[in-house]
Order: sequence, then structure tokens, then C-alpha cells
Amino acid sequence: MIKLITEKLGQVSQRRACKVLCQNRSTQRYEQRGIADDLILIGAIKKQKDKSKHRRYGYRRICEILRRIGYLVNHKRIYRLWRQEGFRLPKKVRRKSKHFNGSSDNACDKKKAEYMNHVWSYDIVEEKLQKGRKVRILNVLDEFTKEPLAMDIGFRIKGYDVVEVLRYLFNVRGVPDFIRSDNGPEFIADEVKKFLRASGVETLYIEPGSPWENGYIESFNSRLRDELLNGEIFLHIDELKYVVERWRMDYNHYRPHSSLSYMTPAEFAKLCAEVGCFKRQKSVIEDVEMSETLSNELD
Repeated sequence: MIKLITEKLGQVSQRRACKVLCQNRSTQRYEQRGIADDLILIGAIKKQKDKSKHRRYGYRRICEILRRIGYLVNHKRIYRLWRQEGFRLPKKVRRKSKHFNGSSDNACDKKKAEYMNHVWSYDIVEEKLQKGRKVRILNVLDEFTKEPLAMDIGFRIKGYDVVEVLRYLFNVRGVPDFIRSDNGPEFIADEVKKFLRASGVETLYIEPGSPWENGYIESFNSRLRDELLNGEIFLHIDELKYVVERWRMDYNHYRPHSSLSYMTPAEFAKLCAEVGCFKRQKSVIEDVEMSETLSNELD
């Protein structure tokens, strides 16, 4: 109307015509900026929603994605089209509760090792090579003698790798009564459970999120990281295997252990074999201290 008036009269300005008709001048100056029409925009919304990684996105997030790929839209328009097309977010899928076998009754302070090969524990430590590739270390510990029985290293450690390490240790060391671990996928694997059941070993799974319940192996892992891994840079996995095995031998044969009356784990294991594996640790240590006292008095 205003455009027609200004064209007919010629001398009437747009401002005066708008004032006479009580209209805002912005209504005459607004021009569409090439915004995509609704059908194109609806198609773009559907395309984004169909992507598996966007299926839980709402209209605000979809609006932001469309802006980034070049659409001139605001969240209000997207919301209008969203409602118009009846888009809905898929229902939240509750995470399936994973069945854990752990119990606080299996903690190291409640189920203590009382003789050699009574309770073993195992856990995995991760380390990185110089180029950033992750390496995993499977540590197996006799909780009574404090001996690290094995420290197996590989880029991946699966259930069957754990079985192979245990099979070797059972042949050369003997079969323990119990073995303690967390609920890591390597330790709750069916092949591991089946092998331990067939070998007559009872599993002691600690409660999830409670590493202190597997305190002996966690303490050993801490010493390994503090005394070796944190101070070295390893170029290759073979170098790591060599250095770790040397450290394990040194730990067993040359490192005095305060809880073993400052004997090395290998010395204490030898003593256990001589006096009988089924004696309590405290009794064995008391026998050692008593024999040392008597020998000193005789001298």
C-alpha cells in the first residue's frame, strides 16, 4: 500500500506515508535474506536426526549444527518446525546393570593368606612406550611370601593370555587355594573362570571401585611404578620386558621386605618350604627371630 502511494504521488516520502497509515517503517524495508524454506529446512533436520551420533540431540543442538553448516536459522524456527513435524527424542535407554561378582568379604584384610600358595592376587598395570603406545603388565603375586611370581607384558592381555600365564605358574609353582582380583574383563572372562574352576582354585573378586580390598597387589603395583616405570623411558616392548624381568628378580632375591622381618621374598619362601608351607606367617617370622636370638646368645 505504502509503496503504491509513494509511486502514485511521487512527492510523498516513505516516512510520511507510514505515519499516515500508522505503520512502522521497518515493515517496508525488511527483505528476506535467502533463508532456506521450511521444506528444505525440515529435510536438513531429518538428515541430522537420522545420524546415529545425533539421535539424542534436541532442537537447540540441531539448530547449532545447522548454523555451522551454513543455514541462517534461529532456535525458535527450528522449534516451530520440530513441533510441526512431531519430532520426538527417543526414550533414554537405561544402562544394563553389569553383574559383578565382587564382595567386601573377599578383601585382603578379611581373607588373609596364611601359608605359601594359599592366596594369590593379580592385576594389570598400564605403561606407555616412548612413542605413546600403551603396554599392559600382568602382575601375579603370592600374598604370603610377597613374591611376584610373574610379570607378563603385552600390547593386549585377554582372558586366554591370563590362562596361559596361570597354567605355567601352576606347573612350576603349584596351585593356590584362592586367587584375588578386581572385576576387570580379563579376570571375569569365561575362559579364566572355567580354567580356575577346573584347577580347583576359588576366586575372590573384590567389590567394584574398592582397589584397597586388593591391597597387596596394589601396593606392589605402586612400588613397580615408583621404583622403575616412572624413572625410565622405554623405546620398545622388548626393552621393557628385559628391564621388568631384571627388576622382578632383584625384588625377589635382593630387596628386603619389612613385613617379612627384612628377609627377601625368596629367602622367606625357602624358609616356608623348609619349616612347612602350612604354618602361619607370624609363626614363621617368630621362629626366625627366636633362632637368631638363640644363636646370638650362644655366640
